[in-house]
Amino acid sequence: MTLTVSMTVNGKAVSRDVEPRTLLVHLLREHLGLTGTHVGCDTSQCGACVVHVDGRSVKSCTMLAAQADGASVTTIEGLAAADGTLHPMQEAFRNNHGLQCGFCTPGMVMSAVDLVRTNPDPSEHEVRTWLEGNICRCTGYHNIVKAVLEAARTMRQPAAAE
Repeated sequence: MTLTVSMTVNGKAVSRDVEPRTLLVHLLREHLGLTGTHVGCDTSQCGACVVHVDGRSVKSCTMLAAQADGASVTTIEGLAAADGTLHPMQEAFRNNHGLQCGFCTPGMVMSAVDLVRTNPDPSEHEVRTWLEGNICRCTGYHNIVKAVLEAARTMRQPAAAE
């Protein structure tokens, strides 16, 4: 048995026939080829699978594709501008060496963008608390926190676009 799910992913309308048990992360990776969203733990512990659903961060390994039917989904691939200009959060991660192996980075970036949307001027403590659901095994978080704080400053400027 399959069902048809339709949604907007990174600004494009998509529709796929999937099994009812298909997770959003698998729809994105296997059906749509958007492999920037990572599967790290399959238990919602690591945060590598974070995407935005209707503007809010969601661990896509805990959401059925059917639950996103009709929604707007943004993945790490859809965060940058169409011309390739990086989102301020992506740029800040690059500038501050907020990544090493890069496996957790898409989920960290997507979570951090939602944090700054929710709280445009977070403290270091608030950044660390918000990112508790995202595990990085390489960086020690210091540069990730620096990157989020830099991006928050940039994103508060009137000319910055999300």
